[in-house]
Amino acid sequence: MYGKRLVAYLAAATVLVAAGFGVYLAVIAGDASATTELTVGVLLGLSSVLLGLAVATRRPGNVVGLLLVFTGAVVVGVVVNDLYPAAVAVDPRLPVSGGYVDLVSGVWMLLYVPPALLFLLVPEGRLPGRRWRWVVVGLLVVPPLFILTAAFDPTPAPQFPGIPKAFRAPAAALDVIALVSVALLPIFLGLLVASLVSIVVRYRRTSSAVERAQLKWFVLGASFLPLTLLLCWASYLVFDRPELGLVGLIATYLAIPASTTIALLKHDLYDVDRALSATATYGLVTAILLAFYTVASFVVGLGAGRGSPAAAAAATAVCAAALAPMRNRLQRFVDHRLYPARQAALAAIEDLRRRTDVGSARPEQLERVLRTALRDPSLRVGYRLPGSATMLDTAGHPVEPARDRPGRSAAVRLGDTDIGIVVADGAASRELLREVASASSLLVEVVRLRAELASALSAVRGSRARLLAAGYEERRRIERDLHDGAQQRLVTLGMRLRLAQRHLDDGTVDVDGLLDQSVAELGNAIVELRQIAHGLRPSSLDDGLDHALGAMVSQLPVPVTLDLRAADAIPEDLATTAYYVVTEAVTNAVKHAQPTAIDVSVGRDAEQLTVRVRDDGAGGAVVRPGSGLGGLADRVAAAGGWLRIASPVGGGTAVEAVLPCES
Repeated sequence: MYGKRLVAYLAAATVLVAAGFGVYLAVIAGDASATTELTVGVLLGLSSVLLGLAVATRRPGNVVGLLLVFTGAVVVGVVVNDLYPAAVAVDPRLPVSGGYVDLVSGVWMLLYVPPALLFLLVPEGRLPGRRWRWVVVGLLVVPPLFILTAAFDPTPAPQFPGIPKAFRAPAAALDVIALVSVALLPIFLGLLVASLVSIVVRYRRTSSAVERAQLKWFVLGASFLPLTLLLCWASYLVFDRPELGLVGLIATYLAIPASTTIALLKHDLYDVDRALSATATYGLVTAILLAFYTVASFVVGLGAGRGSPAAAAAATAVCAAALAPMRNRLQRFVDHRLYPARQAALAAIEDLRRRTDVGSARPEQLERVLRTALRDPSLRVGYRLPGSATMLDTAGHPVEPARDRPGRSAAVRLGDTDIGIVVADGAASRELLREVASASSLLVEVVRLRAELASALSAVRGSRARLLAAGYEERRRIERDLHDGAQQRLVTLGMRLRLAQRHLDDGTVDVDGLLDQSVAELGNAIVELRQIAHGLRPSSLDDGLDHALGAMVSQLPVPVTLDLRAADAIPEDLATTAYYVVTEAVTNAVKHAQPTAIDVSVGRDAEQLTVRVRDDGAGGAVVRPGSGLGGLADRVAAAGGWLRIASPVGGGTAVEAVLPCES
């Protein structure tokens, strides 16, 4: 296992030595173009070597790391070999043999061997099957044979004038050797095609999602090769020079090692399906653009001249007009074949949105639709209701992302606000989940609004029922208090007055004492009637909310700080509600929380009245239907406002009521 890693390290050291030798040759040659070629080649080779060492270190049993090192070694070797003639021309003392001159003419074929072996062995370092061993044998045998047959070419090497040939053959044999050399070219091309086919065979045979993702990463890097051909086409078409093709070739030698390393070490780094789809789409767009440009340039150039600016402008206009409506169609076409999950998910969301608009579906079906489209039965969609920090599904169950898999969820955002979440456990990538979440934002917002409306209607119905029950109970209490209290006293008063009337003349009854008792009873009845009336509306509010609250808190055993801003300009109904909010909150605090201080503030702006009561007591207050705080919430809701209570255990209680009011 570790032998491959050791060989990779030794090969890397050899590449460094070769690169140093190339720098020495560049200094001797003093040629700027040769130096540039060496710099680019060494950078390409060393990048492949470093990536190969990373793979060999992390995957010591995988031969792919060693192949990446060899890829870089071949690039550096070929570049140094190309620089050697320029150095020899400046310094003839450098050793040059005929055998070397004859053999280097065919070394270009070695550039294709390591990439072809990568196609055969990525990602696990094993062949797709036993029959593919013959392809490996061919890739290892054909290049040396071609180099050997090319060495017998009797044509002198122009870069080494005056160097006699070392490989000679009889004239009768030269034709046979040349025929073999030419025959090796299509054989080598067939081996390269076979290595490309091996990727397709491996992808179809494997059922592992990880291996498929790794193969896609490798294909993504290899796709730079056809893009290089497109760049070369564009370069010849526009500039009559192949410089853009060289840029593509450099990008290819960077992309293949980089994508191979990502495939083996970090295959889930990015949504490779999305990258492949985008690459294929833009490749098709570029190819069509070049085809249109070529045809338009030819047709228009027949009349205006090949180099005419008018011809180029007309060709560009034709291309732009033709490709503008085709871009989205091409993307859907490519997605359908290379990125089916994305195409299925976005199409399903769009279909649900359309059916929701016509009333044949409900937006709450989003979770079921996404499960079917992404083939993930465990996928969940959570919604954040206004005023809540918890994500809930349509059944009211919490939806939370897995902490050990942060990439398996995506937030649904509307503007800068998180309104929902999509949590998956299938093969959908992080980027695909984000795109699905973005496409689902309007449906999620509709579900949130529907849920909020249903919750508000339910709360209104419950509050109305509780207020009705509280009204009936209050009427029964008033009736009971009147019957058992003031009514009985008034009846007794009437009986005493009737008794005094009957015995006023005979002197048998102490009329003065009886009248004194009647007056006392009448006073008690008046007091009880005032108490009952105070329960309906505190009489202290006649002098304003600030006076009523001041009178109320003055009787409490706990110090209370009042901040009553604009409390004297509050409408009657809001003042009554605000008074009961403060009274209930303060009473609960004194009765249950044992606070040392209470703060009460009442403030008003143009649109609302805000009442806040804070204490430093034990906390832990809970709003329950039928409790004092529950009734208070109903009273505030009946006034069109809302009540918020924060009461952490041991952290005191804060009661805040917001009541709408007109300016």
